[in-house]
Amino acid sequence: MHASRKRYGNLGRNSGVRFYALGPSSIRVWFKDGDGYDYDYRHPGREHVETMKRLAEEGRGLSTYISQHVRKNYARKL
Repeated sequence: MHASRKRYGNLGRNSGVRFYALGPSSIRVWFKDGDGYDYDYRHPGREHVETMKRLAEEGRGLSTYISQHVRKNYARKL
């Protein structure tokens, strides 16, 4: 289960990420094009998910991290 959706900080002002929601072992991310994705400990794995959660909370670097390290390795498309 995910916590309620939060607006992404977007401190760099050019992110494709709009919202996110954190779960104990997952993160759900919504992009500005309206697409949403679940990422969990299976896909793309614990290390990536925990890094993505940290970046989401910091409000910077999440979209870049996803495009450089995770790409299409998501658990499911919403």
